[in-house]
Amino acid sequence: MPIVDVSPEVSIAYQGFGDTGDPPVLLVMGFGAQMLAWHEDFCQALADRGRYVIRYDNRDCGLSTRFDEHPVDIGRFMAAVSSGDVAAALAMAPYRMTDMADDGLGLLTALGIERAHVVGTSMGGMIAQTMALSAPQRVLTLTSMMSSTGEPDYGQPSPEAQAVLFSPRPADRDGYVEAAAKELVWGSRRYGDPAALRELAAESYDRAYYPEGIGRQLGAMILSGSRAAALRGLRVPTLVIHGLDDTLIAPSGGKRTAELVPGAELLLIPDMGHDRPRELWPQLIDAIVAHTV
Repeated sequence: MPIVDVSPEVSIAYQGFGDTGDPPVLLVMGFGAQMLAWHEDFCQALADRGRYVIRYDNRDCGLSTRFDEHPVDIGRFMAAVSSGDVAAALAMAPYRMTDMADDGLGLLTALGIERAHVVGTSMGGMIAQTMALSAPQRVLTLTSMMSSTGEPDYGQPSPEAQAVLFSPRPADRDGYVEAAAKELVWGSRRYGDPAALRELAAESYDRAYYPEGIGRQLGAMILSGSRAAALRGLRVPTLVIHGLDDTLIAPSGGKRTAELVPGAELLLIPDMGHDRPRELWPQLIDAIVAHTV
């Protein structure tokens, strides 16, 4: 997979699918997940519908630039946030959501793409929203999937989902792969597939095991704050997709996003959690294709 410089400090690993002459669709992944979480078959199916699909690793994940010189202890960071010690929390986190959005825009520039359709999932939805807010002239359409607005009253996780999210996985490969099945807590109740979760975990571990980046990504997500006021003024055509089974980012996060963005379309999907089950790919791809004409 190629790696390109998107700024003097950051290089981004990416992969393209389909004909470069087709409308470009940039897929932005979420918290701690490599581009592999946009399954290759999903990307190819979308490309087969006449889109040039680009998936990539966010900074501090996969094969993209790592910020090892800024270690973040998640426990200390969350304690600072919980106690209201904003200065301490800010000092721990070396970058913000705007920097991660600039990475995506920089990737488009490096690929010679002036404007693209941007699809983000979970934290990737937050990054995609920030891209549309900071550079609306470069975002043809926005699709915000299983994401939220940064407001504390919307999209909060269940206690069970939060416990799994912040529980470190074992460092050994077998333990890491086996622990992936715990993510069923926020998955589709109908289509949840522990074998698929373990398969992705194994592939991710073998490609680029790097848990150290998670704390810095978390800092960027939490400290970037609410986008509510800015979203009210967004004029990029927006589709919001959210699964009704989602317990990691509750459906209120998607509903609130669609409520704030003028003219946004809201697609609530039964039997989808904080995942993209293969059984629902046809519905998701149909929706993205229809939105990215």
